[in-house]
Amino acid sequence: MRILLSNISLLGFLILNVLQVQAQDTIPIPLKIKIGIDVLGPATYYSNKNVLNTEAYISVDLDESKAVVVNVGSSNYKFSQYNYSYASSGKFIRFGMDFNLLKPDKSQGKYWFGIGLRYGLSSFNSEVPFFDKTGYWGTTVSSISSRKTLAQFVEISPGVRAEIFKNFSMGWSIGMRLLVRSGSGTDVRPIYLPGFGSAAKIITAGINYFLVWNIPFKTKIVILKKPAPEEPEDNNKENGNKANTGNTDGAIIRQ
Repeated sequence: MRILLSNISLLGFLILNVLQVQAQDTIPIPLKIKIGIDVLGPATYYSNKNVLNTEAYISVDLDESKAVVVNVGSSNYKFSQYNYSYASSGKFIRFGMDFNLLKPDKSQGKYWFGIGLRYGLSSFNSEVPFFDKTGYWGTTVSSISSRKTLAQFVEISPGVRAEIFKNFSMGWSIGMRLLVRSGSGTDVRPIYLPGFGSAAKIITAGINYFLVWNIPFKTKIVILKKPAPEEPEDNNKENGNKANTGNTDGAIIRQ
């Protein structure tokens, strides 16, 4: 009998908790795996034949506001002028987190306005196929063979994405990058770092425009926080002040 009563009490407790949760405002947020492809890099190649960047990313939602992200890509760069030519090619990876600054009732699992934090690695080969140097003994023509280099940088990337069709989004992000290590040597100093940009600068910026495919894998029920009710005015204090004022007036009249 005691076991039966205990089970009934436990069941009642669980039902009460469920009713309390249902009584609060909630919203279902789909958690997704996102796969994005940058279209701006190949598009700019038509106006600047010296550099071709390709990039894609994959992210996995941890909850309604945070996601783990990995960006990968490749880059081919070339530059030449009258006395030398330079070429580099390589790959890069950035990994970190995305944070959605929109509240769940605004984002609804469809809209993203936030900021990303990344750590980047750039692995590439660079060479100088041709250079000439004029000195006291005349002009020397030579080349510097290819060498492999690893550069490191950090990135902050604010951006916007919106779902245009079901499970298909579009949006842009601006990557603001700080160079940690260029990997430059004594012979060949890199001019361009894949995934970072110009190696002549410590801070660079770049823009991406992504087409994103979303794969929902879980739905999370998010409880919306209600605004705190305003405290009512202290009528008792006002009444007390009025009473005190009345007593004071009475005292003045008696004088």
